[in-house]
Amino acid sequence: MYYYKFNIADWHLATSHLSLEEEAIYFRLINYYYDTEQAIPEETQSVIRRLRLGSYSEIVGIILKEFFTLESDGWHHKRCDDEISQYHDKAEVNQVNGKKGGRPKKTQSVSKDNPDITLTKNHKPLTINHSIEVAKAPKAKRLSLEELPKEWEEFCQTERKDLNPVEVFNQFRDYWIAQGGQKGAKLDWFATWRNWVRNQRSQNSVSKQGDDKSWMFSNEGIEAKARELGVSDYGVANHFQLKDKILQVMAKKAMA
Repeated sequence: MYYYKFNIADWHLATSHLSLEEEAIYFRLINYYYDTEQAIPEETQSVIRRLRLGSYSEIVGIILKEFFTLESDGWHHKRCDDEISQYHDKAEVNQVNGKKGGRPKKTQSVSKDNPDITLTKNHKPLTINHSIEVAKAPKAKRLSLEELPKEWEEFCQTERKDLNPVEVFNQFRDYWIAQGGQKGAKLDWFATWRNWVRNQRSQNSVSKQGDDKSWMFSNEGIEAKARELGVSDYGVANHFQLKDKILQVMAKKAMA
């Protein structure tokens, strides 16, 4: 496919919980999928090399597990598969019409300036329909859960067997309830929980401080690292600045 329709509202709804790096990598994978019209191979090294993502292989794995489904021929993306199928169906129809002459029926009006354009009375700009979709998009909400949902617990037990789901949920809930304003509201709390679980440090392993860099790849990981080291976010404008502040603190401790 040489092009595809990009729905801004749908994209924002699906990726609002991702960090800037995660969203950019997801976007590259989607473009690769449409360009090749094939599933992403289970052995992703060739794709990672082609997309110049050698330093982000861990994030590639996270994105694939969250947004794609592994099948016998590789990682599939349902939305992409549907769009590609519709694209080929339309191409076949256009090919058949082309063999018939490609001209509109006599009952249809044809533009005098451009005979290839068929005039219709029911045509509406895509921007009108799109604005309706944006208006219907759900709003971010604050966390209202009092207890750990069964689905959340099962995800934690499957993804991170070394963690205690209840203890992690209590930390998760206390942290987000304490956040004020828009920062404490999310479109998809289950997705936020999944990232939180993935970014938790192992309770059974002891490693040197600074060896595990997975915290750097998500906003939740950066915030968790700041809490762990007691780094304040006072005077910090964004997560990139907070990460730099954390790295400075870690460097000072390493030199001490």
